[in-house]
Order: sequence, then C-alpha cells, then structure tokens
Amino acid sequence: MSDNNQESRMTRNRVKGPKHRHLLRKIILSIVAFFVAIIALGSGLFFYYASSAPEITYNALSSDNSTKIYDANGKVISRLGIQNREYVKSKDIPSQLKEAVVSIEDRRFYKEGGVDPLRIVGAAFGNLTGSSLGLQGGSTLTQQLVKLSVFSTAASEQTLKRKAQEAYLAMKVNRQYSKDKILEFYINKVYMGNNVYGMQTAAEYYYNKPLKKLSLAEYALLAGMPQSPTNYNPYLYPKYAKERRDQVLQAMVRNKEISQSEADKAKAISVKRGLAKTHHNTDVTSVNEKYIDSYLKQTLQELKAKGYNTSSGLKVYTNLNLSNQKYLYKIANSNSTINFPSNDFQVGATMVNSNNGKVVAMLGSRKSNISFGLNRAVQTDRSSGSTMKPLMDYGPAIEYLHYPTYQMVQDTPFTYPGTNTKLMDFDDRYEGNITMRRALVESRNIPAIRTLQDVGIDRATEFLKGLGITQKSAFNLQNGIGAYISSEQEAAAYAAFANGGTYYKPYYINKIVEANGDVHKYSSQGKKAMSSATAFMITDMLKGVMTDANGSGPSAKIDGLYEAGKTGTTQYPDNYLSSVPSMSSMDSWFTGYTKNYSMSVWTGYDKPFEANHYITEQQSTIAQELYKYTMAYASQNKPNVDWTKPDDVGSVTKDGKTEYYVVGYSNGVVNNSSSSTSSSTVVNSNSSSSSRSSSKDSSNSTNNSSGSSSSDVEQHPKDNDDSSKSSDSSSSSSSSSSSSSSSSQTNDQQQNNNANQNQNQDQNNNDNNNQNQTNANNN
Repeated sequence: MSDNNQESRMTRNRVKGPKHRHLLRKIILSIVAFFVAIIALGSGLFFYYASSAPEITYNALSSDNSTKIYDANGKVISRLGIQNREYVKSKDIPSQLKEAVVSIEDRRFYKEGGVDPLRIVGAAFGNLTGSSLGLQGGSTLTQQLVKLSVFSTAASEQTLKRKAQEAYLAMKVNRQYSKDKILEFYINKVYMGNNVYGMQTAAEYYYNKPLKKLSLAEYALLAGMPQSPTNYNPYLYPKYAKERRDQVLQAMVRNKEISQSEADKAKAISVKRGLAKTHHNTDVTSVNEKYIDSYLKQTLQELKAKGYNTSSGLKVYTNLNLSNQKYLYKIANSNSTINFPSNDFQVGATMVNSNNGKVVAMLGSRKSNISFGLNRAVQTDRSSGSTMKPLMDYGPAIEYLHYPTYQMVQDTPFTYPGTNTKLMDFDDRYEGNITMRRALVESRNIPAIRTLQDVGIDRATEFLKGLGITQKSAFNLQNGIGAYISSEQEAAAYAAFANGGTYYKPYYINKIVEANGDVHKYSSQGKKAMSSATAFMITDMLKGVMTDANGSGPSAKIDGLYEAGKTGTTQYPDNYLSSVPSMSSMDSWFTGYTKNYSMSVWTGYDKPFEANHYITEQQSTIAQELYKYTMAYASQNKPNVDWTKPDDVGSVTKDGKTEYYVVGYSNGVVNNSSSSTSSSTVVNSNSSSSSRSSSKDSSNSTNNSSGSSSSDVEQHPKDNDDSSKSSDSSSSSSSSSSSSSSSSQTNDQQQNNNANQNQNQDQNNNDNNNQNQTNANNN
C-alpha cells in the first residue's frame, strides 16, 4: 500500500515538474522580450533624435566659440570671451596635464568610442539612488566637448533628446578625430573662471607662466577646475580648490599615472603657492565702448538667468537702440548741453518701448572708467520721491474709486496716524480744497497721502504689483510720496500709462541663436494693469506737469511733442537739514513718456552725506533736462500722436479746461478726510459697495502707516499745534459736500453736469478765500 502511495506521489511530481518549468520559461521569455522591446524602442528613439542632430564642424570644435552681442538692427556691439583664450596644439600640451585631465574626467577615454556605457549605467544608478551624478555624470570627455561646441549648457536643455544627440555626435567626433586631437580641443575649450578660456590661458592668468612650466600640483589644479570654475577658484575658495586638486592627484594614482608618494608630495604644497598677484587683461568684451557698458551688463545677467554661458558660440540679439544709447551717453558725459556740478554727480536712466517692454537704452553712470561697475539705472536704494504719486495714489484712486480729474482733494493740516509727524509741502502752505489735477500737477503731498488713505494700502499695493513694483516690507502711507525703486521699474510702470493700461516686464534679449542653429525668441507678455480710462486720465493730468504755469516740471517740456511725465525729489533728514542749503535735495527724478517711449531718470550723488554732495534747487532740473534732450532725439523719426479718449471716459468743460470722468459715476465732491484716521469715499449712488470697501481699506492703511521711511523734498514735516482745529473745519466741509452729492440722476451725463456745477461753486469759493476753508492760499 505504501509502495502504491509512493508511486502515486512520484507520478504527480513528474506531472507537476514540467508545468513549473514551462511557467518559469514563459516568465523568463517575457522578461527577455520586455527588455528586447525596451532596447528596440530606445534604439529607435535614439536614431530618431540623432537624425535631427546638428552638424559639428572642425571650426566649432577648435574655435574660441565666442558669443556675439547684436543691437536691435543686427550690428555686432560686443564679442564675449575672445580675449582670454590662447590656443595650444597637442604637441605642446604637457603629458602630465593630459594624464590629469583624463584621470579625473574620463579614465577610459582612450578605450571608449565617444560614449561609455559603464558611465551611463553608473549615472543612471546614481539618479535612482539619489546621488548627485545626474545625466551629466554619464558624459565622457568627448561628450563634454560636443556640449561646449554646439549645445547650450543650460539645465533646461539637458533633455533626453539633447543627450541622445550629444552621444551621437560624440561617436561621430570619435570616428573623425584622434584621441589626442579630441583632448586638444577640450583643453582649449573649457571655461576656467575669471573670464578665462582654455588651460594655456589659465596657466598665464593664475601663475604667470606658460603651460609647460607648471608643476604637478598646478596641473592637477587646472585639470579639476572645469567642473566648477567659480567654486574651485584658488583665490576665492582655497579650501575647495585644494580638495578638488587632491581629488585629481588621487585619480591619477588610481589610473597609475603617478605614484602615491608623488601625489602626497604634491598634496603637501599650498594651493596658494605660486599664484600670480597681477593678471593679464581679462576683459570679456572685444568692443571697448563705455556707452554700452550698463546695457551689456544687464544683457549678460539676463543671458545667465536663461541658463546660457558666453563660451557656447551664441548670437545674442538685443533690443538696444544704439543711436539712442550713444546720444544718452554723450549728453550725460558732456557739459556742453547740461551743466553738471561735478564729475561725482551721477545718473541712472532707462528708456523702454512703451508698447512691448523692450529696453532700448540704459545709462548706469557718468564719468566712470570701471567696466561693469555700479549700474545706477537698476539700483533700488534711492527714494523715487513724488514720481510715486501717479503709481500709488492717483492711479488707484481713478481705478478703484473712479475719481474724476477734477475730484476735490484736501490740502489741509495732516499728521501721520499714530505719530506726531506733521506732513508739509515745499512751500509750507496749505491750499485747502483743490482738484486732483492741480494737486498732481503741482506735486502737493498732503492731497496725495489723503488720497492714498482713501484708496487703502491693500489696493494700492495690488495696483503697484500689477506694474511690477514690489518690496520686501509692506508699503505704508509715506511710500505714496517716495519708494525705493529703480529707473528701470519706473520706466516700465509709466509705459502702462502710455499704452492704455498694459504692463510689460522690461527685457533686453530679443533672440538667441545657438551654435547649432537653434533659435530662441523672447518677448514680454503684456498684462492688463489698469483700465484704459485710468491710463488716459492720469496721462492727461501729467501733461500739465510740463505745460501748466504752476507745473513742477517745465524744464522737461519738448515743444510740439505729445508727452506726459512727473518730477520727484527727496529731502535730507531733519537732523541733517542744518548742514545743507535751504531747498537742497538728496535725489532728483523725472519720469516721462510718449506713445513710443517711456524714460525714467535718477540724478544725485552716491554718497549724499559727504560735503557738497547735495542737489541745489537749480540742479534738481538736470533730470528733467536729461529726459528732454534724450526723448527729443529718440522721437525725431517716430509718429507724434496724441492720446485718444476711451469710450468710457466722459468730458466736461470747467474753468476753461477740459476735464474727464469715468462714465457712470457722479463726481466732484471733497473726498479726502481731513482727519488722518478717517476716509469717507466718493462714489456715485450706483457704487455704494465701492464706498464700503474703500472705507475698510482706508482703515487698514491707517493701521499700516508708521512714522517715516523716505523723505520727499516736497514733504518737510513740521510741528503745527493748530492742525487739529484746521482739520476739523475741513472735515465738516468735506462731510457736507459728500452728503450733497449723494442724489442720483436718471441720466449719467446730466448727473455729471450737476456735479460739475456743484464743484464749480466749491472751486469759486476756494478761489475767493472762503472763510470756511482755513489756511487756503492762492498760487
């Protein structure tokens, strides 16, 4: 019985065995098929990508691969990276340097065929395990040469397609050239930091010696630098430079090029030993034209931000209008047209195309012999003064509160909430109830800050953000008459007024053509920052800055040209006023625009607290003059077109002037509360929700306001004990006016005309020194 059972079990095992083997065979075959499919798919994809790979030529491999910079008309204005490359032939490259390079970069260089499967597998494993090798870890020395010669090194370009093309071209180069020739190309191609290219030039720069006279330790240092030229700079980071040098020496030991004792002896040498104290010329530009310096500096920064380097044989087409650039430089560096007080007096200016954000001209300094020095056109550590008023105060007031150009605003005693700081104007006077147009044209401070209170800091901040203006700390009330922004930012922001309300981020590079022929075009995508009504009404008021009898910027006026603009000046702190003449300024600005260009100019001293580094009242017009002459020159062959009133803007005639309002809203009441903690809002009966939200925002603005930040020269805070009494009287007048304007008419135009009549009466009373309006003075 047991024998039968044993036989039965054996029979079942025999039956079961073949089935298991069959299943195992199917699994193995499936796995093999899967990998075969993956390999076939990968091969197909590889050859597909390889078929579109660019051509690689001897010139691309051997040339200095300098990058050319062009102006807007396609003229070469600079070539980058060409001075600091001295080509050295293979026979003149010391064998010890070749051994060092191969040992650290690609120890199987002489055996592999342009690509190294082992390195690729190792790099892939490194990716899976989270090491730092990445895709580039699988690159052979030949692949690195290909990348430097025909491809961008931008991280965004390290795609599967690019890696496949890189591998294909590396195999092609390996078939066409000897290993010694490939190594020669590489040693002459690599970037070595400090605007130096190639190891022969690096030997001269770092050691003031030709390549053949360096020591083993010095060869190891140079061989290790291409991986990270900045971090392995022996002058700046000797610790990291030594670590990298010693890694190269140890790699040479592993590759049996030197003995361990030779490596140890070289490691014992200080990495700073033999470093040159002076260097040969290392300028990166072949065109030594000072007038493009600041523009070129910003172009290179933008190029770097896009992930490119200047050793990849690029053609960079900029938005630079060379004619305008030359003129701006000339006018700022000569006293023949503008009388500059001294060579220390500085300028920062930016001109942009009003309709697309292209930076067409820029000046970062005057009377400077330093290449790529401080670019004052983009510095943000100087207050912009009253040029902020259209951006932070009146622009938002039209946009959110629908103020008309003849909106009544209060120029009455004002104390910053939560402080004892009294706000005053340049003339130490109060003008009482005046129109928004007059307040802006004459650049009066108190109406601007009261208007900002009504708008609210939150909404003003939102408006500024739409114009590309932000800051780390929260904006406060005082920023309404001065914020720390650059001429580049202001020119771009004012351009939105010029073009009808669209903001374009300023940019320098229009197109980049890589060495392999790939073309990358760039533009600024416009975003609507305000209504066309707001842009038009601000522009119409800003015309008066140059044309009105009491305008703050008559020196900027260009006869016959349709333009608009705003002045700005900043005052010294109270504790320094006794050290400078009366009416002196720290900074003086003018920002103006046409339908073609927007230009912002800052003038002042780098060190305004040094002796005689103040701006006199007369010198404060220099910014206006710089704008005037440059804008007049730039506008010569451009259409001279006035702005057209949008359909949603209505017009009325008031005191012989054409005034404007947003259709559908009643206007013309005194809105600015004379109390610094209150802010009733003017809107018509159709927009009560706007009134409620405005009151809330204004309360927030009061809480966010504190003390002083920047000081406007038109501000001049003083103690004034009777300010409260004056404010109470004005507040009563404001409340009465606001109440009388609350009734609505069935017809919008009729409603507007009635409001105009009320405002005419208010204005006439003001002009006649109405006793209810204290401290009002006529100009």
